[in-house]
Amino acid sequence: MRPWLLLVSLAIARAAFGYQFQSVATLGPSLVALFHLSYTEFGSLIGAYMLMGMFVALPLGFLGRRFGDRPVLASGLALMIVGALFDATASGPSGIALGRTIGGVGTVAMIVLQGKVIADFFSGRNFMIAISVSACAFPVGVGLAQIVLPPVAVAFGWQIALLTEAVAPALSLTLFLSRYRQPPAVASQPRSLAFPSRRECALLLIAGTIWTAYTSGYSGYTSYVPSTLAARGDSAAMIGLVLVIATWGNVPATMLGGGLAARFGALRIFLIANVALIIGMTGTALTGDAVVGAFLVGVLGSIHPGVIMAVGTLSARPENRAIGMGLFYSVYYLGGTVSPAFCGYVADRVGGAEGGVLAAAAISSITVPLYLLHRKLGRHETMLARA
Repeated sequence: MRPWLLLVSLAIARAAFGYQFQSVATLGPSLVALFHLSYTEFGSLIGAYMLMGMFVALPLGFLGRRFGDRPVLASGLALMIVGALFDATASGPSGIALGRTIGGVGTVAMIVLQGKVIADFFSGRNFMIAISVSACAFPVGVGLAQIVLPPVAVAFGWQIALLTEAVAPALSLTLFLSRYRQPPAVASQPRSLAFPSRRECALLLIAGTIWTAYTSGYSGYTSYVPSTLAARGDSAAMIGLVLVIATWGNVPATMLGGGLAARFGALRIFLIANVALIIGMTGTALTGDAVVGAFLVGVLGSIHPGVIMAVGTLSARPENRAIGMGLFYSVYYLGGTVSPAFCGYVADRVGGAEGGVLAAAAISSITVPLYLLHRKLGRHETMLARA
């Protein structure tokens, strides 16, 4: 029972990540007007959450290897709470950016070790279930932000709305500290800082780039769809419906995707999902049918995150996994920092937020050749059989 309660705490933490990351995008129509932001500046404010990740992900992997998962992961959750408090007391974009940077560093500590902790506690079929639960928790947080933040901002102001970012990490921290006990097999591993092999590093870098392209494209969509639909005159209720379909629809899709990959092949599921993603994003940007686009992005286009996370987590041996995931997420945070501003730049050039959605579709398309390369080098059948 303890591993499953631990998984709940990690899922809440990842949902908190989605909620905090999405908060500025959800409040974007108001913040852009209030602070007279260009879309490039707006994208940079979103990307501030990922800014330090490229610098601290690998060192935090080393710290996890040296001092253990519990203190490093718990410290990350505490920083997420501190970042939310900075956001809530900010008076302008620079203060919000500082709070997002602090919270983002905390997220790095949490997310770098999350996959390793899951692999330590779960194996066989349960591993695929657990990694899928973790992967689909992020969009739950994104969708929750779209439901909670607008009415709170209208009733109490944007600063109080941002204060709600502290709730989920506080709950996760409490549950994690009460349930985490280091497994005997992990406790017996040496704490020496053995670096992954060259082959493992290559697989981790490729897998990290795949995850980066997928999540950057998905986040670009969720970041710029609210402003796109608001500019078209859609109501807050319609925008909320689109975001809920695109995010909460991700949950059953991701959970189902692991089983579909086992039955029909990971490559086939991966390709179907990416075609759906690109069509859904492009269609949303160029046509008025955002609900259909949300279904394609959030349901059909979300059946493969568990597969990506599984092959990424298993790209390194267990004794190298903490450092390996630090390397994996260094790539992820680099892309996550740059991509929102890139989407914003395209939006500025196009002359509307829909340009950001088109840029997200272009980023998503990068995953296919990279996945094929990783599949060739990494013997996915062996990896997924171990999963």
